[in-house]
Amino acid sequence: MENRRSFIKKSAKVTAGAYLGSMAFSAKSYGNILGANDRVRVGVVGFSDRFRGSLHPSFDNHYKELNFDMVAVSDLWTKRRNEGVDFLKSKFGHDITPCRNNDELYAMKDIDAVIISTADFQHAQHCIEAVKAGKDAYVEKPFAETMEDARAARKAVKEAKKIVQIGSQRRSGTNYHAADKYIKSGEFGAITMVELSWNVNQPGRWRRPDLVAQLKKEDIDWKRFLINRPFEEFDPRKYLEYRLFWPYSSGLPGQWMSHQIDTVHWFSGLSHPRSCVANGGIYMWKDGRRNWDTLTAVFDYGPANDPKTGFQVTFGSRQHNGDENPAEIYYSNGGELNLNTNMVSPKGGLRKRFAEPMGMKEFLLPEFNLAENAEKVVASANTGGDALTSNHMRNWMECVRSRKEPNANVDAGYSHSIANIMVTAASRTGMKATFDEKSQEVMVGNKVFKY
Repeated sequence: MENRRSFIKKSAKVTAGAYLGSMAFSAKSYGNILGANDRVRVGVVGFSDRFRGSLHPSFDNHYKELNFDMVAVSDLWTKRRNEGVDFLKSKFGHDITPCRNNDELYAMKDIDAVIISTADFQHAQHCIEAVKAGKDAYVEKPFAETMEDARAARKAVKEAKKIVQIGSQRRSGTNYHAADKYIKSGEFGAITMVELSWNVNQPGRWRRPDLVAQLKKEDIDWKRFLINRPFEEFDPRKYLEYRLFWPYSSGLPGQWMSHQIDTVHWFSGLSHPRSCVANGGIYMWKDGRRNWDTLTAVFDYGPANDPKTGFQVTFGSRQHNGDENPAEIYYSNGGELNLNTNMVSPKGGLRKRFAEPMGMKEFLLPEFNLAENAEKVVASANTGGDALTSNHMRNWMECVRSRKEPNANVDAGYSHSIANIMVTAASRTGMKATFDEKSQEVMVGNKVFKY
């Protein structure tokens, strides 16, 4: 027992130290990196609430030290484009170039990188535009909502060899790094089940009624907004409340599950589920939305060539009766790893009095706090935030400088996209969804899922 405690503490210290060490480059260190003294000029693709409320503050925490700047904003809506220019000008103290679209943005000669925070279904295509224009990119999640987009974007990133960070900010939390290290050490035992949940009781979540009333067709380029989605007549709700409407967003899976399922892939080393079933509906908010306000998805994970080995993952989400305290609990036969409390405990583990009659040994995990040895650790699994996103933004900025792989690379985004699309396929067809390794397609029965 004492050896386990010692090993776990050492592992957590190593993980935290290695991670925080990557965040602690000195000005002198940057001077030794090729081009480190040149300012990195960043353009904003989509002046969204997400950018204003979280991505910009995170960038603001680090840009002076790392010699970055923001110089342009691209947004299809005149109102938000103008607001973006005024906002960024007030923050950075110099002129900001307004761009009506991304073609205008990439025609500029002084853009090195972009932060993409547009509608969910646009992320992959906007990522493709960025890397083909020779820019590094921070790309908000979900990475892609269709396999066609996911494959095209991953291919473009790998061919361009640009630095792309997917906005899965748990990958930059030291408590998550400690959890990954602990599970992979073998001390946890085999994962037997994972329970994920995310519940919010906010009638206005993803709604923008005041803005919807202000948006006019002549103020935007509706055709450019749709990109590769089927044509629909102009609808300000779909432009501003896209999270409620498939095929512009998957809603609950893309917005929330994508964060949590990413940790499953990270900790287990598996790149996608073997299968998924889902159920739910619009039970509370009869406001014209297409996407469910209540969802339960059940996944089977494990090696494709070994159906007898694996574990189950459940994701439950409701937009009613919830306090936005997302839960992520990993179970083994020796106990649990709870990322709400950052505690490993023997809760539910195999006790001696039940093990010995079956000729087995007791298996109880030691009590261990994943956070206790980590500086700057984020103590909550909630993704609302500042510390995780700030760490994640800094990691991207440092990798733009060093050209090292960021914490959440394009493969991580590709993997969470597969899981998201499997939920969409299962929920929209009522059938079990699987994944075909050869074709890289989500399947329902023997047919490729298409929206």
